[in-house]
Amino acid sequence: MNSSPSPSRDVERLKARIRDAGLRCTAARLAVLLVLSNAKSPLTHAEVAALLIDRGIDKATVFRNLVDLVDAEILSRTELGDHVWRFEVRLEGSNENEQHPHFVCLDCGAVSCLSDLDFDAPSRLATSRVGNIKEILIKGVCVECQPAS
Repeated sequence: MNSSPSPSRDVERLKARIRDAGLRCTAARLAVLLVLSNAKSPLTHAEVAALLIDRGIDKATVFRNLVDLVDAEILSRTELGDHVWRFEVRLEGSNENEQHPHFVCLDCGAVSCLSDLDFDAPSRLATSRVGNIKEILIKGVCVECQPAS
């Protein structure tokens, strides 16, 4: 038996999350949230808009909804050193201090979430002497771009 939630249950959960944040659940807002919920890494405004253009949702509407969802703390907005904002869905119940690190490939620009990295209590304590760290960005060359050995 498959224990994963059905797509319709996921949509209902996202609708409830939008409403619980005090926002109206419009078709465009839900579409933006669905795109980001299914993304494997943070997406730019242009990437989200490109995925929704054939549904009749224009770039300005996508941008307004991205901002609304960030303000409602449903999405997080991250700048990874290239002056481009990227958006991703926050885990329910998380706060802005619970961001996960990201990896950016210096060759192709691909962005990957490193949400499975755990910064344990000693690591967090060690970083506290420099300040309150809001984001960790790791740069390197991804496996796709590494030369064959």
